[in-house]
Amino acid sequence: MTAQTRLKKKETQRASSGIRRRKLVDFIATVVVSTGGIAVILSILAILVFIGIETVPLFQGVKSELSSSFILKESPELSSYSIDTTDDKTFPFIATGLEEYREVGFVVTEDGLLTFLSLKDGKTIKQFPLTELEGSTITSSFVSVNNKLYSFGTNDGFILPVRTNYKINFVGDKRTITPEVTQGRLFKVYDAPLDIIAYEESDEEDVSAAAAYTSTGNLIFVALVAPEDDFGSEEPKLLNKELTDQLNGSKVSTIELDIAIENLFVGTENGKIFHWDVSDRENPEFLRAIDATDSPNTAITSLAFLLGDRSLLVGDEAGNVSVWFEVPDSSSPTGNILTRIHQLSPLELPITNITASARDRGFVASDEGGNINLYHATSGQLLKELKTDGSAVRKLSFAPKSNGILAIDDKGKMYDWELDNPHPETNLKTLFGKVWYEGYKKPEYVWQSTGGTDEFEPKLSLTPLAFGTLKGALYALFFAIPISIFGAICVSQFMHPSLRNTIKPIIEIMAALPSVVLGFLAGLWLAPIIEKIIPAVFTIPIVLTIFTLITVGIWHFVPRGIKGRFKPGLELFILIPVIILGILVSLWLNGPIESAIFGGSYKEWFYSVLGLQYDQRNSLIVGFAMGFAVIPIIFTISEDALSSVPKHMTAGSLALGANRWQTAIRVILPTASPGIFSAVMIGLGRAIGETMIVLMATGNTPIMDWSLFNGFRALSANIAVEIPEAPHGGTLYRVLFLAALLLFFFTFFINTVAEIVRHRLRKKYGQL
Repeated sequence: MTAQTRLKKKETQRASSGIRRRKLVDFIATVVVSTGGIAVILSILAILVFIGIETVPLFQGVKSELSSSFILKESPELSSYSIDTTDDKTFPFIATGLEEYREVGFVVTEDGLLTFLSLKDGKTIKQFPLTELEGSTITSSFVSVNNKLYSFGTNDGFILPVRTNYKINFVGDKRTITPEVTQGRLFKVYDAPLDIIAYEESDEEDVSAAAAYTSTGNLIFVALVAPEDDFGSEEPKLLNKELTDQLNGSKVSTIELDIAIENLFVGTENGKIFHWDVSDRENPEFLRAIDATDSPNTAITSLAFLLGDRSLLVGDEAGNVSVWFEVPDSSSPTGNILTRIHQLSPLELPITNITASARDRGFVASDEGGNINLYHATSGQLLKELKTDGSAVRKLSFAPKSNGILAIDDKGKMYDWELDNPHPETNLKTLFGKVWYEGYKKPEYVWQSTGGTDEFEPKLSLTPLAFGTLKGALYALFFAIPISIFGAICVSQFMHPSLRNTIKPIIEIMAALPSVVLGFLAGLWLAPIIEKIIPAVFTIPIVLTIFTLITVGIWHFVPRGIKGRFKPGLELFILIPVIILGILVSLWLNGPIESAIFGGSYKEWFYSVLGLQYDQRNSLIVGFAMGFAVIPIIFTISEDALSSVPKHMTAGSLALGANRWQTAIRVILPTASPGIFSAVMIGLGRAIGETMIVLMATGNTPIMDWSLFNGFRALSANIAVEIPEAPHGGTLYRVLFLAALLLFFFTFFINTVAEIVRHRLRKKYGQL
């Protein structure tokens, strides 16, 4: 073998070895890139699945289970009571209730015996005779919404308030519940049996009051007012007022009194609700009588207040259940009128009981056919249907934690249901639709997740947040798109290459500014400045346009000898002092314009003429700040798309006689439109997902208004604000995950549409 042959063989081996190494490197790179891509996709899917798992429970129904049922007469202590199902007067069980752990319940019988029972097997735990009754028979009862204050009317015209309490002790892991009973002051109402009563105690005013309907057809209002001195030397003052005349002969079927002792509602057998203002204890004022049923022959059978005692629950003889509260009405003497807000799914037979939850806006209603429905007032939905053995439900109680229902039918059988109802206030209507909230004039989209009291009605509409997200993104794009695209056209088509290579990296560095810094500057520095110069802000575009056109016109008449001293593209720098001058002129005109057009105060003019309220941190500030953050993205991608247009197209256009501007607009811009559109959509996605700028530069108010001068709240900012305070697994916690899911679908939809449009534009202009 010659030396030349050996040399060729070595070169062949080296080449073959190099090819193998390149193939190995190529294979490794392919595996790494593919693995990374698949990992990114799987990570996104995993995040989406996690968000979905946290969101799904919002739409799951109520779970219920009959924990126990037993005949009360089978208890030795209660076996002596006879039950005649044909007559309400011989039904011995006057009231029932249970404690928060649902281990101990109680019944009160007409002879004044309060018996605590084990809800597991019905065995008696303890009995308390209501000694204050002194042998009187109980004829009626009333329970406050907190399920702790019970009151009993007697056959000799007295009312006795009673409170139940439970001492909880732990011995190791075993819980022991010891029931206790506190009897209040017995007071006289009328010299006749009290068939229907309502009783409340106001801790704020140290006042207790009752309304009673007697067997003789008299409606009485009684108030016990504490003495004015602080030494307790005087007995409470008893105020007694008869309200029978205002009934106009109507027979009372149910009574309800609010806990503040300001409003008394009386339901009648002819379908009316009579309303008194009892805030003046000595002189209750009759306000109005309202037809609350579809027919005068349909009696109102049950009234109850929702938590907070502002919304009135009404059940009637036809099985209808509705929610009423007062709404503003200028035609009413009081400025408000009681209005039916929600008409809920009816039961089959006349309503026998309505009992409200002590924890949320839920309540239960029962009828004479043994049906029990669980409702939620805000959402207006029927959550669950339960049923006894077919006997009418005489007594009904809602567990303090809203996790159970206790019922007694007309055969003396007690039922104990366990409920799992973690998110009763959420459905598609409350999350995305208009809801008529308590105290509002009309149905509205509202986000207000927390309040100052336990009676607060959560308002969890995501519509204002979605609106705010789109509003902020659009205003940011209105500011960013013209600057970015025209800047990209200027830099790529008209500017000298040496300047382009300097300016483009500088603009790209803008993207490195943290959004929290931009939000901080916008909210604390820019917003107060803009507030003082709003007329100048709207004058600047007009002045700059005029000054630019004048400068271009003057430049057109400049001799070629002078123009030739500037490199192509450098003449644009002449506009810098012109722009500065235009801004200074606009600022100088701010005061005169405000005085001449807006009467010296643009804020007052906006409010009085346009009805607009100016907030310092508003959509205009967010548009500037978030637009500044979006500009680098749109500019960079647009400039790359414009610079990538083949040079022969530019040369051909110029050769055919078109000038540089015509070439840029009619040839370069259409060809680069797919890339420019992608830049705009990427910028839109960036603006939709922005958090800190929106959080710091706007008032963060979830209102639906396109005004530039109002703030808004975006989905992303809302998640950042609310998630630290949201209880894990609670409704707010899961609604925030739903907001994140909605934000994901926003960006997914935008990116999908952007890709479809970009593909069509590319196909259309790619053949040029």
